[in-house]
Amino acid sequence: MKWLLIFTSFLFYDRIASQQIWDIWQTTWDRSKLFTSLNPSAPINFTTPSVIGSADIVVNDASTFQSVWGFGGSLTDSSALTLNNLKSKNSDNYWKLLNYMFSPTDGANAAGLNYIRVPLGASDFSAKDYSFDDVNGDTALNNFNINNTPSYLFSVLKDIQSVNNILKIHVIPWSPPGWMKDSGTMNGGSLKSSLVNNYANYLLKALQGFKSQGLTAYAISIQNEPQNSNPTYPTSTLTPALEGQIGTALRTLMNNNGFSGTKLIGFDHNWDSAASYPVQLMQAAGNSFAGVAFHCYSGSVDDQDDFHTKYPDKEIYFTECSGTNGSDWWSDIKWYLTNIFIGSITHNSHSGLMWNIALDGNGNPKLPGTNSCGGPGCRAIVTVNSDGSYSVNQEFYAMAQASKAIIPRDVGGAWGKRIGVTVGGSLNWALQVGAYVTTRVSSSDWNRYSLVVLNSNDNQGGWNPTPVQTTIEFRGLQATYTFPVGVTTLWWYAPVTSSKVNVTEVYVEYGSAQQKLSV
Repeated sequence: MKWLLIFTSFLFYDRIASQQIWDIWQTTWDRSKLFTSLNPSAPINFTTPSVIGSADIVVNDASTFQSVWGFGGSLTDSSALTLNNLKSKNSDNYWKLLNYMFSPTDGANAAGLNYIRVPLGASDFSAKDYSFDDVNGDTALNNFNINNTPSYLFSVLKDIQSVNNILKIHVIPWSPPGWMKDSGTMNGGSLKSSLVNNYANYLLKALQGFKSQGLTAYAISIQNEPQNSNPTYPTSTLTPALEGQIGTALRTLMNNNGFSGTKLIGFDHNWDSAASYPVQLMQAAGNSFAGVAFHCYSGSVDDQDDFHTKYPDKEIYFTECSGTNGSDWWSDIKWYLTNIFIGSITHNSHSGLMWNIALDGNGNPKLPGTNSCGGPGCRAIVTVNSDGSYSVNQEFYAMAQASKAIIPRDVGGAWGKRIGVTVGGSLNWALQVGAYVTTRVSSSDWNRYSLVVLNSNDNQGGWNPTPVQTTIEFRGLQATYTFPVGVTTLWWYAPVTSSKVNVTEVYVEYGSAQQKLSV
């Protein structure tokens, strides 16, 4: 009987000890904290449930959804040039910035951004129009040359990869070569239907060209924004049927030439067409595509559900949204979390990306003559100044908070997976919450459970930023935390299931370390 009492007491202790919040990162509306690790001196314990808070977050790890494969942006020619100029002007700042943005090291003061989209050929953020084969009528692609790409793009991309060896590279063209199109130019028009197989081979050669540079693509898309034709920068329209034909030919070429593991992604355009174009594309060539990608410029994030409902086994990616120079910092943070870095993930996306990674303070350099990003200009994730200094923008802080919740806990470990979460209480409307589990390499190590919480309770009775006292429910236990107005990322560790008990020892996670408590 005495042994049984000791065992019972230990069972309760195991549940408590394995569920403590030690790790909290925070960005607040007033910028008093900017992606700041709080390093609490004592843990927030999960204990026997009591009265719920003004908001009550209920985490259900029995409900699991898609893995989240990362956050990031596009390394356009202009972004690469901007970063390369920083490297030349101030090498220390360049490497400091790359590490701050991209290092995936657990516990580091870094965002661990790991998903980069790279244009194949020129975009609206290039020094000039170019493709990899600009010789008119070269259907055999004898003049194809991946090194038409500015050398600084490959150099910077390799530097980023040296910081983050789990980097995912997603390549995508803004246009086929002009001679392949009915317009005769990269700027507007559409691919000639007679050149579908030639263009598929062109895209295969692009994959091979990147590989020759030591850069294996995680994914390739057929066309950026296939419903957009603009005569001032590289664009190209494609019907779903024509994109499907290209995809079918390219998928076969990829499978036969060592790229069977590279994903083929379709659409890459706005939310508002989610129920039409990408659905028609899957009807035309669904077996060739792993999924589709969305942009933010028209429609709303819940439009992603229109596609997911029809094709629940196809992957969804969110791949582009741009900030605008001069917009309100805190309003942007709220929008980005609500619609992209929590929102798009809640609506089944595997990624959340912004547009340019780096530009100057005016949103330059751009393609000469383009009307893209007009008015005040597009703001990048980071602004680089001519004197060799830099500043990260609201786009960075929003995605950094989300990224911290899903990067692998262990070297070679899994990415975070979205799990069930609901919010109750009288102020449930004030919180937007994403919940994730990150499994471990060793089955004896506890999983990491993470929350990304946006508190937008800033305008009751006029401007009045008000913290929300919140309870967090997990496996029959409860923790309490008061979320300031801003975005907070926190996590705790727990056994794979709550029923597993070790009668001789228990381990408690303190940050990135484990401490054994003997019984």
